[in-house]
Amino acid sequence: MIPKTFKEVIDLGDGREISIETGKLAKQAHGSVVVQSGKCMLLCTVVSNYHAADVDFLPLTVDYREKFAAAGRYPGGFFKREARPSDGEVLTMRLVDRVLRPLFPKDYHSETQVMIQLMSHDPEVMPDAMAGLAASAAIQLSDFPFECPISEARVGRIDGEFIINPTRAQLEASDIDMMIGASADSVMMVEGEMDEISEEEMADAIKFAHEAIKVQCAAQVKLAEAFGKKETREYEPAVEDEALAEKIKGMVYDKTYAIAKAGSAKHERGEAFSTIKEEVFESFSEEDQEAYGKLIHKYVAKAQKSAIRNLTLDEGLRLDGRKTDEIRPIWCEVDYLPSTHGSSIFTRGETQALATVTLGTSREANQIDMPSYEGEERFYLHYNFPPFSTGEARPIRGTSRREVGHGNLAQRALKGMVPEDCPYTVRVVSEILESNGSSSMATVCAGTMAMMDAGVQLKKPVSGIAMGLISDADTGKYAVLSDILGDEDHLGDMDFKVTGTADGITACQMDIKVKGLSYEILVNALKQARDGRLHILGKITETIATPNSDVKEHAPTMITRRIPNEFIGALIGPGGKVIQELQKETDTTIVINEDPVTEEGVVEVLGVGSTGIDAVLAKIDALLFKPQVGSVYEVKVIKILDFGAVVEYAEAPGNEVLLHVSELAWERTENVTDVVNMGDVFDVKYFGTDPKTRKEKVSRKAILPKPEGYVARPPRDNNRGGRDNRGRDNRGRDNRGRDNRRDDRKPREDKKED
Repeated sequence: MIPKTFKEVIDLGDGREISIETGKLAKQAHGSVVVQSGKCMLLCTVVSNYHAADVDFLPLTVDYREKFAAAGRYPGGFFKREARPSDGEVLTMRLVDRVLRPLFPKDYHSETQVMIQLMSHDPEVMPDAMAGLAASAAIQLSDFPFECPISEARVGRIDGEFIINPTRAQLEASDIDMMIGASADSVMMVEGEMDEISEEEMADAIKFAHEAIKVQCAAQVKLAEAFGKKETREYEPAVEDEALAEKIKGMVYDKTYAIAKAGSAKHERGEAFSTIKEEVFESFSEEDQEAYGKLIHKYVAKAQKSAIRNLTLDEGLRLDGRKTDEIRPIWCEVDYLPSTHGSSIFTRGETQALATVTLGTSREANQIDMPSYEGEERFYLHYNFPPFSTGEARPIRGTSRREVGHGNLAQRALKGMVPEDCPYTVRVVSEILESNGSSSMATVCAGTMAMMDAGVQLKKPVSGIAMGLISDADTGKYAVLSDILGDEDHLGDMDFKVTGTADGITACQMDIKVKGLSYEILVNALKQARDGRLHILGKITETIATPNSDVKEHAPTMITRRIPNEFIGALIGPGGKVIQELQKETDTTIVINEDPVTEEGVVEVLGVGSTGIDAVLAKIDALLFKPQVGSVYEVKVIKILDFGAVVEYAEAPGNEVLLHVSELAWERTENVTDVVNMGDVFDVKYFGTDPKTRKEKVSRKAILPKPEGYVARPPRDNNRGGRDNRGRDNRGRDNRGRDNRRDDRKPREDKKED
């Protein structure tokens, strides 16, 4: 029986469409859809348990995987099976999670899984741009308590024209790559990279994407209605006690307000807030503590949040005593680590990042091997966030999704400022040593200084800042907070990070928690962020104004040389013998790549100091040396043979040629050593390739004057007496009179064995 399917189609323009279909696959899931554009197909399934987990948060898992079979490829590795998610998959998971999570009720605690799989790949379609649409569409077909449909769209801009969900080729020509997540009413998430655009241009890009998202949300509603929208499931809501909440607010609000207004440091402030919680908790009887313990803690946190927000809205003051637009004290240092290729420390308030730079060849490039994209990164950044940075001790279980996301944001902020002709593969590693507010932005600042310290010729320095927003819909008041603290991160209605140069924005990451945020407020927040960003940039340039003109003495120097493809084999040698010995002798690293466009070999020579590099370049020059016919060259005898001397060109050591004994002198030479000896240096004339021997011919005697009375020996006549070159006469007989013509001879009879 063929299943009944339901389908909605979204027109993207330019002949492109996105279809959402359900009813055919994964029908036991609580909701499932197939989203298709071109040949690209995503299967999304959602399931949520009907019993709540024993936690006080939503245990939501968003999983995005790209199947290698979707692109007709095998997974790499020994076990030919998809394993842990790649960084690219993790980043897509984070994009979807950040939009979905706020739309579930805060008191919904059932284990929920959203699984998105790339089942068919189209090189012209970037699947991550449809992952949010797929997730939301599947949830709309379920009975989950979910506020409203959402979607995500990528926006690019080519020649001033915005494009929704551009292809990867179009994205290469675009000066904007932004992913926007939104409902029909509100923008909720923005993340992307830009080519130094203005705040107004960024707002215009968000508006353009939001209009496309509204259409996608409407299509989900139509699909759910056609399929038959399920009744929202019932779940046990959180118990509330308004009387208890008011009582606790009276005990907590004023004390919290006073502590917040005092402007203390993180640990001091944290201890004071903890003391208030303990005092409130202990004021209740043991029976009430057991009965209302979770509610007490919840209402204490709610009252403290209200007090801190009101302090900022009413008096323009913050937890640490700063004004809303004030940046914490900053100090910076470069060249801190003596053995790294580049290093820096960036400290802003209680946030500190130590960045290192390592320079390498193309062999050290970061290889990306995903079904939807294969390539390499010659600049990449890794971000580490150890538990001690927040004064905690917790298990270390590899790189977290948060670390991948923060590192990617910093990488996108900086990569546009690395020159295209930078010969090195550049790896930046940020170690977060202290954290109280935006360690990712500290990473951007530290990474900028470390690269300039390493001698990477950045186009412009980049700085970053984390911003917050507190607003009151009833009064219309709002406050934009520059350089937010960790405590302010979860207290506000919006937090966003913006990076850029003095001339424009290079990257951003934004999470908006309040509905209907006006674009006017958004632009104002971005402009305030620009002021803070420029202040931080000034502190960076006070420490190191321009990149160092050269790499450090202990750091490797990279020289790139292009050679014709036909010489690559000679440089590598049989089985790599020549290049391996050359690397060992010169203490260098040599990497050879072929440029398919120019049909040349690109030779990268990496070494510390000039001695080894110069030796490699001399070898390459010798390899490329082509003597010109009729020219005279200085040579040196490096080997004596019975029939001549092997000489090498002085301007191309290692490039050898045979000087035949007959070309040593005009006089007859019996012994080579009668004329030249080992180590002798003299000139020879180059005659090109000898047609008889098919070898290169040089002559010493050709540039010497002929002796007086010299008579050249007459050429030998090899056809005297009517004989050909094989000693036969014109009738086919050899010099013994025998007839050697094969066609006149009878077949020989084999002799019988005795």
